Amino acid sequence: MGYWITMILVPVTWYWVLAGFIAFRVFDIIKPFPIGWLDRKVGGGLGIMVDDVIAGVYAAFVIQLLLVFTSF
Repeated sequence: MGYWITMILVPVTWYWVLAGFIAFRVFDIIKPFPIGWLDRKVGGGLGIMVDDVIAGVYAAFVIQLLLVFTSF
């Protein structure tokens, strides 16, 4: 789910697909606030989904910034 959110409005080219995957995985692994906090406080499957959704939103924001400021 988080990767799908990351890839909203992203051109389907190999480098953007790779950039989106890397950005999502970085946020999913590092878990900046509030991802880590929610991961600890919300249990079960809902906690896993909330964690992925927020990581996807963060990654989508980064990818959209890259799209705006690069000419690829």
